[in-house]
Amino acid sequence: MIKSMTGYGKAIAETPQKKITIEIKSLNSKQLDLNTKMPWLYKEKETEIRNLISQRLDRGKIDFSIYFDIIDNEVATVINKTSVRNYYNQFKEIAADLKIELDDQIFSAIMKLPDTLKTEKTEMTESEWETVKTQIIESVTMLDLYRIEEGNSIMTDLKKCIGNILTLLESIGTFEAGRITKVREKLAALLEEHVGSENIDKNRFEQELIFYLEKYDINEEKVRLKTHCEYFIETMNTPSPNGKILNFIAQEIGREINTIGSKANDASIQKMVVMMKDELEKIKEQTLNVL
Repeated sequence: MIKSMTGYGKAIAETPQKKITIEIKSLNSKQLDLNTKMPWLYKEKETEIRNLISQRLDRGKIDFSIYFDIIDNEVATVINKTSVRNYYNQFKEIAADLKIELDDQIFSAIMKLPDTLKTEKTEMTESEWETVKTQIIESVTMLDLYRIEEGNSIMTDLKKCIGNILTLLESIGTFEAGRITKVREKLAALLEEHVGSENIDKNRFEQELIFYLEKYDINEEKVRLKTHCEYFIETMNTPSPNGKILNFIAQEIGREINTIGSKANDASIQKMVVMMKDELEKIKEQTLNVL
């Protein structure tokens, strides 16, 4: 089974005070590249959140975010008594130096100065964190299911491409016999033209022809190509992650196809090779998205 590196998950956690939304999405990457975006309230849990995600998701560029809406007013504004007292004492000293009296109106002036009011924000409770943690796991599970579904689609396409390569490989065999005949006739014609048919040693000609044709023999490459294709299908059915292995096998498939093309010396076989390369490009493009 293969998985895609592309995925998306979303979960919502609710407490009496908040509605917390958790989102996670992933794209292609050679390794795990995790970016987090969260409000101050959850910063203390960032390391634990990263561990939760990295334990489930092996690879990919992953963007994780948490944001919340306040349902109930949990932020209280209170007077900063220490600041007010300090301001008042300073005013008293100045009033004494200037020999003037302070009245109750001084508090109206003090309350307009900086830091006389402060907001007290409630800390995250353990029960709230457990709720959020459960939904983080849920969002990661959703993303993983998305990856599996996307991976099934990719697997279908890859099997089709591999099947097309094997079909084209089978078709090459129909042109091989004719290819040998064409090479034999071409060499015989050249010899007759330059040295004359009466001067040709038939036995020597056959020996040299066998040696010459060995350089154009593609049976070994055909066997290896078929083996690589079968191994590719076999690897797709192994547990994920297997994207890097599939990418490596695709490179080996390409090497055998290129060798067949360089040895072919036949227009019909070259056409088959071009069509196989087209299928291989589709495979390479798809394996880049496999986990």
